[in-house]
Formats: sequence, C-alpha cells, structure tokens
Amino acid sequence: MTASPTATDTAALSIRDLEMAYMVRGTPRAVLRGVSFDVRAGEAYGLVGESGCGKSTTAYTALRYLPSNGLIQGGTISVGGREVTAMSSKELREFRANHASMVYQDPVQAVNPVLKIGRQVAESFEVIGHSKGEAKELAHKALQRVHIADPEGVLERYPHQLSGGMLQRVVIAMALASDPLLLVLDEPTTGLDATVEAEVLDLVRELRDEIGAAILLIAHNLGVIRTMCDRVGIMYAGRIVEEGTVEDVFDNPSHPYTVGLLNSIPRHGARKTDRELFSIPGNLPQIGDPLPTCVYVARCPLATDKCSAEVPPIVARSDGHWTRCHHPDRIDEVPLPDEVSTAHNVGTEEVIGVHGVSKTFHQRSGDVPALVGVDLGFAEGETLGLVGESGSGKSTLAKTMLGVHEPDEGGAITLRGRPMATKSIDRETESIRAIQMVFQNPDSALNRSWTVRRILTRAVSKLTGKSGDDAEAQAVQIAHAMQLSDRHLDMRPRQLSGGLKQRVAIARAFAGDPDVVVADEPTSALDVSVQAAILNLLAELQRDVRTSYLFITHDIGVVRYLADRIAVMYVGRVMEVGPTDVMFEGPIHPYTEALLSAVPSVDGEAENRIPLKGEIPSPKNPPPGCVFHTRCHRVIEGTCDKIEPPMVEVSLGHSIKCHIPPDELLEMQKVPWVDHSVPEL
Repeated sequence: MTASPTATDTAALSIRDLEMAYMVRGTPRAVLRGVSFDVRAGEAYGLVGESGCGKSTTAYTALRYLPSNGLIQGGTISVGGREVTAMSSKELREFRANHASMVYQDPVQAVNPVLKIGRQVAESFEVIGHSKGEAKELAHKALQRVHIADPEGVLERYPHQLSGGMLQRVVIAMALASDPLLLVLDEPTTGLDATVEAEVLDLVRELRDEIGAAILLIAHNLGVIRTMCDRVGIMYAGRIVEEGTVEDVFDNPSHPYTVGLLNSIPRHGARKTDRELFSIPGNLPQIGDPLPTCVYVARCPLATDKCSAEVPPIVARSDGHWTRCHHPDRIDEVPLPDEVSTAHNVGTEEVIGVHGVSKTFHQRSGDVPALVGVDLGFAEGETLGLVGESGSGKSTLAKTMLGVHEPDEGGAITLRGRPMATKSIDRETESIRAIQMVFQNPDSALNRSWTVRRILTRAVSKLTGKSGDDAEAQAVQIAHAMQLSDRHLDMRPRQLSGGLKQRVAIARAFAGDPDVVVADEPTSALDVSVQAAILNLLAELQRDVRTSYLFITHDIGVVRYLADRIAVMYVGRVMEVGPTDVMFEGPIHPYTEALLSAVPSVDGEAENRIPLKGEIPSPKNPPPGCVFHTRCHRVIEGTCDKIEPPMVEVSLGHSIKCHIPPDELLEMQKVPWVDHSVPEL
C-alpha cells in the first residue's frame, strides 16, 4: 500500500522524543520512553502492540487528553506545525474543536444516551461556530457523508436504537465535523462484525482521501492495520521497536517482538491439527519498571548478555524500515510454534443434539422468532464454529442449549440421545454439568470479591457434589491444568490480567468435566499473544479430555483454526453447515461468501470484498422467501424473493440453504465478484 496521493512531505502529526509518565504516590512511573514518529497529511499510521504497551497513551497524549496525574516529561508534539505541548487551555480547546478529532473504541460510551442523535451531531457543528439552524442542516449532510441511508430517521433516534456499526458511523460523522488535520482512531472496530468492520474501514479510507487528514490508528487486529494503514510502528513497553511500511514490517519483520506477534495469529489456513499458535512467554513490564537497555530483553528468544548491557541501536533494514535490535540478522532464529504431537480424533456418537429447535420471544408489539428450526449436533471431541452477524441468533441458540431460554414446543435438546429438560432449573445435575459456558467478558462473569480458589472450589462442589478438602484439591488440580499457579489461586480477578481471568473462566467451566463447553467470543477482547495461549489451551484440553465446543466468534481466522465444522446463521436460521476444510474450498452459501470476503488479512492477500447492503433484517419481520435475498449479490428475482430455499446436501456433512445448484454456485465463485451497480472509473 502506498501513501494517499494527497500526502505531502510535511508531517501533519510529528512526535519527537516523547517522554510521558503517570504520577503515583508522588513518584513518576514511565509509560512512554522516547517515542518518535511522523504522520503525513492523507496518510494512515498504525500503532501495534499488546495491551499496556502505550499505544492508547500515545494517542491521548498527542491530543493532550491526559488524566490529572499524567505528566509529559520531555519531547514535542506538533500538529499542522503547531506545538501542542505549549498550548494554553483556551488554545487547546480551539485546537481540539477545529484541528483534531478522536473516534473511540466503544461508540456507546462516546455519545449521550438521553439525547437524540440529531442534537448530538448538531452540537459538533455548533462548537465550531455554526448557528443552530446551520448546524441542523449540516448534521443531516454529515450523516449522508458517512453513507447512512436514512439520515432523517437516524437523527430522530436515540443511541440505543442504533446498531453498533450505525452508531460508529455517527461518531465518525461527529469527529469529521471540522474536517480535522488529525483523526485518531482508538480500536474503532473492536466488537463489530467482520462485515460492519469492513464497511467502517472503507468509509474511513474514503473520508481520508476526501479531506486529506492524517490518521493515527490504534488496533490489536493486525489484519485491520495491514488493510488500512500505509506505515506501522510496533510498540513495546512505551518504545517503538520497529517501523516501516506495512508491507516491509509484516512481510519482512526484523524485531523478535514483531515476529512473535505475527506468529501468534492463525495464518495461511493454519489448523489446530497441524501446529500450535505461538504465545510470547512472560508478560509486559509493569508501568514505571526501570528498562535501561532493550525493553524486550526479558522475553526475547535471541537475547544475549549484550542486550542486557547496551541500548540497542536503530538499524536500517530498507528505505524507511528500521528496527531497534542488536541481532536483526538472526531474526530467522526466532522459534516457530510447536507442531501438534497428539492426534485430534473426533468421535462418532452425538453428545449433544439440537433437533428442530425454535425460540419465539413474546412481546407486546408482537412475536419475535429468534430461532427457526435449528438442527445441529456435537460429536465427542468436536468443535462446531458458529458464525454470523450480530442479531443472527448465535447467542440465543447458546442460551437455549443452556436452558436459559425455553425453546418452543416441538423442538428437543438431547444428551447422548436422551431428551433434557428445556429449563435449566428443571434439569438434573448431570444435565447441568454436561453443558457449561465461557463468556466473552470474564470481568462480568467472575465474582470480583472472591479468590480464584473459592471460585473454582464452589464450581467443583456445585457440579460434582464434592465438598471440603476433596473439592479444593480438585479445584487446585484444574487450576494447574490451566497453567494457573498457586499464587494465582489466592488472588482475586481484579488482580489478574485479561488472559489469566479468561483462564479462570475456562477452569470454572471445566470444573465438572462437561460434555460441551459453549464459548461465546472468548478471545475477542484479548491481545493476539494472549489469544494464542487461550486457543492452544482449548485445543490441548480437547485432545486430552475430548470435550466438545460450540465456539461463537466473529473472527473467521480463529474459527478456521479451531473448528472442525462451521455453521453459519442468519436471522435465526442455519444457512450452511459443513466441515471447515470443505467450506473454505467451496462452494459456499452467498452469505458465507460475503462474510469470508470481509475478513482483513495480515498477509495482504488480494481483496475482492462483497459488500452486504443494508442491515440484517429484524427477526420480527423477516423477508419472504429466502431471508437473505434482500442483501444477496446472487439473488434470483422471482424465486429467492418468493420461495424459501431447501437445505441441499453438497457433500457428506456439508449442506447449503440456497436455490442455486451447488455446481453452478461453485463456478460463479471461481470468478472474482464485481459490483455492477457501481460504475467503473
């Protein structure tokens, strides 16, 4: 990727030798250690690194959005030639209103829940000097600018009435009100569906070219950085350790930390049956720890005595590509992930079966069919990946299996061929033990006031009937299997990192030796290195105890790595199900095709994204015929909009709910798709 044509040699954002610390009990704790980089107008610069490395602190410091204990100890920050560190409070307010904007990770937290969207967008124009009448008109144009199809309707809604992707568009519209010189994006697509994420990134690219703004993008998704950015800086412990174009850094990494991050993600169709993912050993240094030489030395596989004694030099690797390392020529010696030594075998017996399950929510405004005739089964030791956009029914299916929601009459959930009670409160201990869950956010799932030992001991007691020393002994055994130490057992969740908290949540789920573990986005908020450790752990546990998983995720790379089969849901219906390898070879349902095309790749593979127009329909009023026909790029008029398609078996275990014959679908998908509704330039 090259810089935008609007880029100039003058940096819109220039940071030089930035030193920043937090004052803790009167002592400065270093966070940023001599950070330097430039972002030109029209260019996108990405900052990558684990949580706690200083990425977001760099972004907030660039706009001087610092807490009261934040202290800039040295260096300069220049935006459009103006020195930000020297601005008075009045100058800083004017600067933020007119020259720099920020888009936050969670759009819900960035808006006022009790004000209508129109009032909030209009305010972003009023603060830069427009009258209320002008601001109202400009708010309408701002929503059109970010491709919101019904701006009049959206302006009259409250934030809770908008989807995550729509709300992020609104926040971007507000951020662009002043056509800023600098636009800071802090994890703007975390938590969004792959399709919505792709739309938001397309929008940002388009607007960048339109206004020529410099973009500073913070993300832990390396595929997003590769797709979106021109250059990238790899940050560790408050210092940039490698910088260059995204092609140079990701295709020819020259720092051991960069290599570790890239080896932590599933790439090139990697599967759990072939090779483990690489998990960087150890943890980031604590804020304020003295790091006099190489900041990465404690975790580096190439470290020598020289690394602990001397500050590493900046070594040029190519034009604009440099690394801060003593041993860049030994980069090929960084160890690869271990090959899997134990075979992964999937049984033939169905452990949990979901047969003709529907779920209708009865509301005052009418019935909402959230699940419609779902048929799925789990064999012993099998992982079924469940994918689809938000609102497709994935979590409803999980909660129905768990007995949280009672299915409609006519459907059945079975355990080894025997029907289970539909409500969890009516289930026997054996049925409750059989299905356990790992939630997306362990902070919300774990009792913050209990120690890990008490959390696990209680789970063992409830699920197995053991008590006292026997229950505690089993809890300790489970903790050790999850690579939790005795020290961790006596800590509380708030004292643990995100990865360790998720290990505790997994340990609790395995306390009763379950038949199926439902994992609902268990790695979505984790760094790639921590995600790798969790995925390796889940794969190892499955090989050892042959537990089945229902793995719900938006991350196609993760589900391809871990899943034996994949089911694709849309508006409460299973549109496709089949073995993972087979589904990536095709033919696939047009909806699956669009989902796969939206996934950003860290390897820079050729893009042929198929945009999904409009939003997922409400299950309350599903479209007639095929529920996907209103957004389908292969729709057959007169058929798809009138007749519900049958579930057609393509091959053994692979079925598609589509009117197009599989052979024709395969031939269509061999040819790169072109949107003929958009005129070619």
